Amino acid sequence: MPPFDVPEGDPFGPHNLPYGVFSPPGSSERTVGVRLGDHVLDAGAAAHALGSPYASLLARPTLGPLLAAGRTAWSDVRRALTAWVTVPAHRETVEPLFHPLSEVTLHLPFEVADYVDFYASENHARNVGRMFRPDAPDSLTPNWKHLPIGYHGRSGTVVVSGTDVVRPSGQRKAPTEDAPVFGPSVRLDIEAEVGFVVGVPSELGRPVPLSDFRDHVFGLCLLNDWSARDVQAWEYVPLGPFLGKSFTTSVSAWITPLDALEEARVAPPERTHDLLPYLDDAHEEPGGYDLRITVSLNGHVVSEPPFSTMYWTAAQQLAHLTVNGASLRTGDLYGSGTVSGPTERERGSLLELTWNGRDPLELPDGKRTFLEDGDVVTLSAWAPGPDGVRVGLGEVTGRVVPAA
Repeated sequence: MPPFDVPEGDPFGPHNLPYGVFSPPGSSERTVGVRLGDHVLDAGAAAHALGSPYASLLARPTLGPLLAAGRTAWSDVRRALTAWVTVPAHRETVEPLFHPLSEVTLHLPFEVADYVDFYASENHARNVGRMFRPDAPDSLTPNWKHLPIGYHGRSGTVVVSGTDVVRPSGQRKAPTEDAPVFGPSVRLDIEAEVGFVVGVPSELGRPVPLSDFRDHVFGLCLLNDWSARDVQAWEYVPLGPFLGKSFTTSVSAWITPLDALEEARVAPPERTHDLLPYLDDAHEEPGGYDLRITVSLNGHVVSEPPFSTMYWTAAQQLAHLTVNGASLRTGDLYGSGTVSGPTERERGSLLELTWNGRDPLELPDGKRTFLEDGDVVTLSAWAPGPDGVRVGLGEVTGRVVPAA
């Protein structure tokens, strides 16, 4: 089917237009692309052919220049792209600049500057609390309802969807053992998350308020925060996650601009505690997003976590990570934390789905508590769009390979 003739209702129709970076067939050159249906438009070539003033932002091997250009440029480029792929007068010029998605090579779409990950799902946090602190009076830690808890990750090991995940090795110690041992993780897990991509930097020493979220954040993507639970359990006291998380983080090849998700915006869950002023979003525009995530293991759906249940919003997370004066850089990435809903079928990690290995998943290809070598995990998602059409989010897939 020609690229302009996208079927009505296609989740990657002209109402979506996510950005990525690709190499055309037979080439190693990288350039910015925009997805339409099952094709990729060479956005830089289209901009040059149509005399766009934004050609210098699009004819690049990375999204970085576009991310840094700011909200006005983001909106202008999106309007231009929409016209290029919908107005019949542009068809003769633009159509030869499309490539079948199946024939291109997709790359990490931007250079990751800093990476931060949060812990923003109340359902996930309560599940973890019940598992590991069963005698505590509250399954949440005392600070959980007062601030978005997070940790600083490793930007250099963020990889694009399709990259193999090498099983990590490290120290682990079972409760019954006297000393730790070293070896490949035997409790490798996934975490279904959403990542937010920062475009416009901020000044060191100046916090970013809730109201400025959309001036700094360009868009979002799906994110899998692979986790070695046995390594994590032994190392995390007292400073938190380290080697159990830093080996690989997978993201989608497609970044969905926030402007494509207007119809998906929803209010977050009701607040049960008074918030300090810099986090109080009672008078801000709705900060949640209605994203429907699907987690598949070896092609079998095991969970469908709803992002609308996340207690802390992306705007609150951005405000908190900068409130001490930490500055933003173009290409900063921050993860939402594991997305889990209130039911068993909506849990976003194997840790929760199997209740720490107690209740194995029964799959057509065998039982699973944690991941085995050769397992393939895929996260996909969609959001409500205009006139009832879905907005597709690019999937993120990773295959587990044996430890080096």
